[in-house]
Amino acid sequence: MDDIPLSALIGALVFLIIFSGFFSGSETGLMSLNRYRLRHLADNNHRGAKAALRLLARPERLIGVILLGNNLVNILAASIGTLIGYRLFGDKGAVISPFVLTALVLVFSEVTPKTLAALQPERYALPATYALEPLLKLLYPIVWLTNQASNLVFRVLGISAERASNYDLSTEELRIVVNEAGTVIPQRHQQMLLNILDLEQITVEDIMIPRNDIVGIDMEDDWDSIVTQITESQHTRLPVYEGDINHIIGFLHLRKALRLFQKPETANKESFRAIIREAYFVPEGTPLNTQLLNFQREKRRVGLVVDEYGDIMGLITLEDLLEEIVGEFTTDPAAQHADIHRQEDGSYLVDGGVSIRELNRTLDWKLPTNGPKTLNGLIIEYLEHIPEPGTSLRLADYPMEIVQTTSSSVKTVRIDADWQGKQAGNN
Repeated sequence: MDDIPLSALIGALVFLIIFSGFFSGSETGLMSLNRYRLRHLADNNHRGAKAALRLLARPERLIGVILLGNNLVNILAASIGTLIGYRLFGDKGAVISPFVLTALVLVFSEVTPKTLAALQPERYALPATYALEPLLKLLYPIVWLTNQASNLVFRVLGISAERASNYDLSTEELRIVVNEAGTVIPQRHQQMLLNILDLEQITVEDIMIPRNDIVGIDMEDDWDSIVTQITESQHTRLPVYEGDINHIIGFLHLRKALRLFQKPETANKESFRAIIREAYFVPEGTPLNTQLLNFQREKRRVGLVVDEYGDIMGLITLEDLLEEIVGEFTTDPAAQHADIHRQEDGSYLVDGGVSIRELNRTLDWKLPTNGPKTLNGLIIEYLEHIPEPGTSLRLADYPMEIVQTTSSSVKTVRIDADWQGKQAGNN
């Protein structure tokens, strides 16, 4: 070794430090790659991305070849560094060289390349695959033996080294991705995507029209009343029943009724029954994402929600379900819901049967939705009795006043929408 020029040793040391940095940065860069973007690049025939996917498919081999190369060059660098120190300063140099070399390796072979690779993983890792793949093939026997030894340790610890990595995103993780998309996804589209993710947490009871608010045709009415109701109806589909909604016959599409009325001489209850389509029932507790698919599969736009006893609880339409994704089809706040009426003084008169979700959406409130589905139900559950008109209360810190009640329910509630501003002014 004495015949080797000092300059050659220093050059070899610099080369080994650079090579050590290459291995360290490659490991960090490859492990920091966005797997979904990597698949996108590979689908677009990016050679480096394809190579990276092949390497990451067997991470134990990738880590094996990187650590093998890194440890080899670090050991050689330590030996050469000691020799350089001995050449320059004798025995003292041999003692000092490990400390100097540690500082050099830490800065130039660990911290700097790993930080750069973490900040720009694609620019660092993808070119590195062109060297790592051939190196893995060259050193495969040694890597294989190393992996077998580590797999033996895994088996002792009860860990399966063959189990593939899982890059599937959970709903909450996907929600974070959408929220952090920034300008990549427009705000409106972000909200729609988040609403789609929320569908599995919302059931049909949350958005259904309550049983008492269902508008339908009673076949026990006289024929003239039925004709009047059909001609004046604002709905295109109406449930048809006998006596009460639990004795449902089916649904009427007004288009078919208009065809029937084109021949007045044949229009009667018997011919009317012939154009009624059988009812479609939806079990309570059905998540909205499931019901959306059910509507599509059954080619339906409206269904009746039933409880475990088969009693009808309410009515759900495809339009109501789609509004959970895209929002209200009108941008006029005063027309967003027929049960929420804005007054001249800025307050709202709210029907007790309004759904909690609709009230939250209209007033930007956060009333609890995991209990009763209507404002009437929420008030009665809170007070545990039917309140008298004039009663004031706070629900989840939101003030409201009972305006009108019946013997069994809260009919109308007044809500001061400006209470938050007044409260802030008093503080």
